[in-house]
Amino acid sequence: MLLRIAVQAKGRLYDETMSFLEEADIKLSATKRTLLVQSSNFPLEVLFLRDDDIPQTIASGVADIGIVGENEYAEKKEDAEIVKRLGFSRCRLSLAIPKDIEYTGIRWFEGKKIATSYPVILSDYLQAQKVHADIHVITGSVEVSPGIGLADAIFDIVSSGSTLVSNRLKEVEVIMQSEALLIGNRHLCAEKQEILKELLFRMDAVKTAEDKKYVLMNAPKEKVEEIVSILPGMKSPTVMPLAQEGWCSVHTVLDEKRFWEIIGKLKNLGAEGILVLPIEKMII
Repeated sequence: MLLRIAVQAKGRLYDETMSFLEEADIKLSATKRTLLVQSSNFPLEVLFLRDDDIPQTIASGVADIGIVGENEYAEKKEDAEIVKRLGFSRCRLSLAIPKDIEYTGIRWFEGKKIATSYPVILSDYLQAQKVHADIHVITGSVEVSPGIGLADAIFDIVSSGSTLVSNRLKEVEVIMQSEALLIGNRHLCAEKQEILKELLFRMDAVKTAEDKKYVLMNAPKEKVEEIVSILPGMKSPTVMPLAQEGWCSVHTVLDEKRFWEIIGKLKNLGAEGILVLPIEKMII
């Protein structure tokens, strides 16, 4: 019995998905050319598709689970459930207009022509705002539409915003935030649910370890209590006596966001020989 996962065949989401599966120790042959690839060490096979085909593929049962952008999941409105938010491939869907035009608020779009590849999301938003606009569906480079007179504005994915700038556009309304989702068919058999459970266990271990560092240090015995008080570890830090009288070894896990702030405090309290190691996976 194999669990079939649908994955985008190319692009940034493909790269980040394959990296994520690799970190979860799912071994696959590195190819984009094969439609279906089976893992050599886990009961999983990967089906490579266009991103906008993935939601329907999951809903129809052709694949059991899939990794897809939240934008495509929301646009297609297929009957598939969100199993897990994965936190990578973050972007947003926004309305943008030519940068030289003064923006006066959402009513500016009344009667305007908006080019987009996401007509369902845009239509729902405009309807909620009671704004009537002409939605022009484009599957290619949406951002060029205002420059060639095809539309007054665009509704599209924004990551860094550099594409908007290069096309003399400015972002004026953020409609939704998007990230990679693991979605699943609602009617998996018991055997496939067990495989999915094991896959989620591995994914959780990878996600938990993100932005975490394993830190070891030597500390004066009389300062250990103060040092422990400033360490926001997963649980109480490990403290072990050293061969040198009056010194201890302290082990803990730190969040990278607060790393330098805490390291500075540790040094001020006399911690020495601070060793910092990356964490590949963490089981809680």
